[in-house]
Amino acid sequence: MKFTAEQIAGVLEGKVVGNPDAEVSSFSKIEEGKEGTLTFLANPKYESYLYTTKATITIVNNSFVPEMEVATTMIQVEDAYMAFTKLLTFYDQARKDKKAGIEEYTVIGNLVSYGSNFYLGSFSYIGSNVTIGNNVKIYPNCFIGDNVTIGDHVTLYSGTKIYHDCEIGSNCIFHSGVIIGSDGFGFAPDSDGTYLKIPQIGNVIIEDQVEIGASTSIDRATMGSTIIRKGVKLDNQIQIAHNVEIGEHTVIAAQTGVAGSTKIGKNCVIGGQVGFAGHLVIGNNVRIQAQSGIGRNVKDNEILQGSPSFSYSDFSKSYVHFRNLSKIVAELEALKKSINQNK
Repeated sequence: MKFTAEQIAGVLEGKVVGNPDAEVSSFSKIEEGKEGTLTFLANPKYESYLYTTKATITIVNNSFVPEMEVATTMIQVEDAYMAFTKLLTFYDQARKDKKAGIEEYTVIGNLVSYGSNFYLGSFSYIGSNVTIGNNVKIYPNCFIGDNVTIGDHVTLYSGTKIYHDCEIGSNCIFHSGVIIGSDGFGFAPDSDGTYLKIPQIGNVIIEDQVEIGASTSIDRATMGSTIIRKGVKLDNQIQIAHNVEIGEHTVIAAQTGVAGSTKIGKNCVIGGQVGFAGHLVIGNNVRIQAQSGIGRNVKDNEILQGSPSFSYSDFSKSYVHFRNLSKIVAELEALKKSINQNK
């Protein structure tokens, strides 16, 4: 499928600088541009590639003024990065597998309902009393437990497991190996040193527009619900424990662990390998650097780093001294020796 610069500019409400009939059928990075591809320039440090790229069309910001002649046809837009993302979304939707129907070797329980354009891959299992919306794609080897509700336009990639009683909103994407509703880590110590399992009778509620990366696990609540709010994005290999709540449009990078009953606010950005203790309250718009350990409540708009974490600006200043610690100790020892000699 080919598109001209003029057609693309029309979609993006941009302006063509160069050949309006230039055609592209794929995408490329600007430093690896090939004929027939479209790329973009948003970061000034990549500007030098604009003058050598073989890409046929390049999206640039309205404010960009080239310092020399360019061979590529440019499309000027308000925000080149967002415009390129928009085109990638269109392209991805157009080329994605349009599978529909129910393949062989599947099991569907009693009182199951599903909407139009439903796809169920081989070796998948759907329990009883399950409600599934329109345009839902369930790839092979998935498991859906009893009494689960799934909204419209949801994609469950191979190996996804959704335990009983969980609720999934619309426009969600779960990548391979995601587990929703596994038991929370609840055990009571007995007098003889053994541990008694505490039944986990709650569920997981995932709201609309949530994307969850491969091999991430979200535990069901002991009682009540573990809740992932609208627009949350979770990376691969994240552990969300029982009764946790994550606020709207928060993003969390890989290998982060959130212990039980911690509440994370909305619009937070959390780096990889961050560890949260249990029963904490994390405010809104919080930024946490990778590998930080969070053991206290966090106010709105804080930026944290370290383990245990503290203010990002304080950490950055202190790090200079961390690196020079051996030198500082040597200077202190020399000063101590000098004082003792002058007594």
